[in-house]
Amino acid sequence: MDFNYSEEQQMLADSLRRFVDTEYPFARRRAIAREGGGFDRGMWSALAEMGVLGLTVPAESGGFGEGAASQLVVQRELGRGLVLEPVIPSAVIGTAVLAAYGSAAQKAEWLPALAGGERVLAVAYLEPDTRYRPEAAQASAVRDADGYRLSGSKSLVWHGEVADAYLVSARLAGALALFLVPRGAAGLSVTGYPAMDGLRGADLRLQDVAVPADALVGPADAGLAALEHGLGHGIAAQCAAAAGAMERLIEITGEYLRTRQQFGKPLATFQALQHRVAEMLIQKELALSMAYVAAQALDEADGDARRRMLAGAKVVVARAARLVGQQAVQLHGGMGMTDELEVGDYFKQLAMVDVLLGDTDFHMERYCAAMTGGPA
Repeated sequence: MDFNYSEEQQMLADSLRRFVDTEYPFARRRAIAREGGGFDRGMWSALAEMGVLGLTVPAESGGFGEGAASQLVVQRELGRGLVLEPVIPSAVIGTAVLAAYGSAAQKAEWLPALAGGERVLAVAYLEPDTRYRPEAAQASAVRDADGYRLSGSKSLVWHGEVADAYLVSARLAGALALFLVPRGAAGLSVTGYPAMDGLRGADLRLQDVAVPADALVGPADAGLAALEHGLGHGIAAQCAAAAGAMERLIEITGEYLRTRQQFGKPLATFQALQHRVAEMLIQKELALSMAYVAAQALDEADGDARRRMLAGAKVVVARAARLVGQQAVQLHGGMGMTDELEVGDYFKQLAMVDVLLGDTDFHMERYCAAMTGGPA
């Protein structure tokens, strides 16, 4: 993959950076996190108008039909601004699943709406006892005369409170299947709660939820493959967003060190602190390189190679995110622990990189399994 932006990608990056700088400043981001639960309808519509939500939606469905390289450009800029809206759950994961596995009717109904910002989709695949493993889901689906009935619990649904529908995994005749479940379905209850990074999650309870036959996404036994496909796109996007957040946090830290003085000199002149910033820069460059690896993995035909590249990228980026976040807080001294500076917001988001879409232990297991050809 070419690390240099094309002319179109550079224009996209520049326009997104200007948009984030002018329309998504620190104060507004804090207000959205505290009052809007990490979702602002006006901001969501603006992202749709800029093409962010329809970036990878096929052109025939109202999108732009771009690939992983352009997605990396977009997510890197959104990460720099800590944009809170559910771009990854809805516009990346949900879009990837429906574009690859959805029926013609599902694509016609959902993809234009997702691209236009009219609907939000969330992925409900985690359960209290599954520990990141999509194949371990125990929610059940049974066939009835008119469709299916779903029962079970889902936890940690990313942006689940604001979703209009959910991609819910459930066991159907022993195989894992995926269903489109509308928010207002009878028997579905949604309980939201805040997370430490300013976002919100939700738990779902499905009590004999009836869905029509056309709610099934893909073949009845393709639920795991569809989830893996979507989550892979989500991991690649998350890696790029984390690299962008690290990049901006290092800039913020550098500005602070050049301004803050000790013993009559700027902190930036002290060699020990320069070494720490240099290590942050190294880790950021490593994370950005692995974000490109993750993006490249999406076009990898070999399943083991794809899983290995994604798992390796996720582990390296998560470790880099934690180091950069911790160093930034420490280099800001006591101010880094206060709520007055945005460094704390970046630290919290970077700390969550490890646990969203599978933690380091989970991805290390997947990496080793992919290396040996064993079960993922």
